[in-house]
Amino acid sequence: MKKLSVLFAAVMMVVSVGTAKAQKIATLDVMGVLDAMPEKKKADADLKTFLDAKQAEIKKKADAGQAKLKQYTDEAPKKTAEENKAREAELSKLNEEINQMQDKAQKDFVAKRDTAYEPIEKKLNEIVTKVAKDKGYDYIMDANSSAFIYRAGIDATPDVKKALGL
Repeated sequence: MKKLSVLFAAVMMVVSVGTAKAQKIATLDVMGVLDAMPEKKKADADLKTFLDAKQAEIKKKADAGQAKLKQYTDEAPKKTAEENKAREAELSKLNEEINQMQDKAQKDFVAKRDTAYEPIEKKLNEIVTKVAKDKGYDYIMDANSSAFIYRAGIDATPDVKKALGL
């Protein structure tokens, strides 16, 4: 019985040492930090300007197509079947051009967004790594993640914002 008590005490010591070396985990409001960064605000404004310009270009082409459609529809009874067929083909080609412009604008936007956000994300990751090392965190998790059911640990958001000068 005495050996069992000593064994139990030894197991408890090992468990308590393991608990004392528990990993430090913190959370971070990633979107909150990103939204506070001036670089992201500028990138967002530049992307909005880019997108607005592309949409205006597409709208201009679509409006021209609508005007042609109205004109061709009004004139159709006075035209021959061949002329109407040629006009229909022209309108179909114009519609395809508009669809291609939309696809290209979307691809250009994604490429521009990725290029604009890459240095911002790199800077944030470097700061998060620095804060984690300085504060001794083993993990920093995104506080906005839906994987969290309960969160009551350390919040690293103020430390990261401070390190970024926000």
